[in-house]
Amino acid sequence: MSKFVKLAAVLAAGVVALGSAASAKTLRLNHNNPEDHPLHKSMQFMAERVEELTDGDLKIRIYANAQLGTQRESMELMQNGSLDMARSNASELEAFEESYGALNLPYIFVSADHYYDVLTNDIGADILASSEDKGFIGLAYYIEGARSFYANKAIHSPADLKGMKIRVQPSPSAIRMVELLGANPTPIAWGELYSALQQGVVDGAENNPIALTSARHGEVSKFYSDDGHTMIPSVVMISTSSWNDLTDEQKEAMRTAARESMDFHREQWDAMSAEAVETAKSELGVEFVEVEKGPFIEAVLPMHEEAAAKSPVVADLIKRIKAAAQ
Repeated sequence: MSKFVKLAAVLAAGVVALGSAASAKTLRLNHNNPEDHPLHKSMQFMAERVEELTDGDLKIRIYANAQLGTQRESMELMQNGSLDMARSNASELEAFEESYGALNLPYIFVSADHYYDVLTNDIGADILASSEDKGFIGLAYYIEGARSFYANKAIHSPADLKGMKIRVQPSPSAIRMVELLGANPTPIAWGELYSALQQGVVDGAENNPIALTSARHGEVSKFYSDDGHTMIPSVVMISTSSWNDLTDEQKEAMRTAARESMDFHREQWDAMSAEAVETAKSELGVEFVEVEKGPFIEAVLPMHEEAAAKSPVVADLIKRIKAAAQ
């Protein structure tokens, strides 16, 4: 679909939203996951809480399955004020705001608790607020577990990745990580990945276990090698212009609903991720491979120093994130 057609769809959706309740303000939120995905359910939770907290004066209408554009298109529409809200992830956001790059570094988090502590403390808050002058503001982080490699062969060490074409998100950090591990990074849109794996355009990909079931990647990739290289959150954002149009009471309701939805999401994510692993094993025949992480860590650790050298902002965030683990 062309950008013109998608922009028309966004504008038409806005007309529908405005007409649905003349007295209420309705924000449009676009994302690229299906409606049964935990991310969608968490955004629904947030929308319901916003409506409750504002007595129906502020509503969020959610468009799943990239109805109003891809992640990148959503970002551009949000930046110019044509779209109120979007859900993307830190990998793609790195291209729009450098601060998110600190969250994308492999093995920067030592545990799931360290990861969530960073997202919910002042470090996470500073990153969410850092893009206000770039047209959008972060509201909430949704964890997506640890990302690992999956393919049609087991990957026990970086040597097994040598020469493989691995799908990555369009993120400098993701590309650099895969290069250091000896594979060929290949950016491909999420919606095209299933066929790319099926047809051999790429040899493998990297994501959390839910991708095996929700996107059915377990049908075309039968080995999930649990190296847990990154923990990259999704981020729910609002256009700076839409945020500035809200009253102080509406802003407070949005902040409260966003924070509550983060805890709601963490609880359901852990349960659904465990369920996805069992489904991938029993129904799709995926083999889960435990790996020794040491060689992976050693190969990609230079990225921390490289990222710090390029940006004093990222350097400070890296220092703070590591200190939070102590």
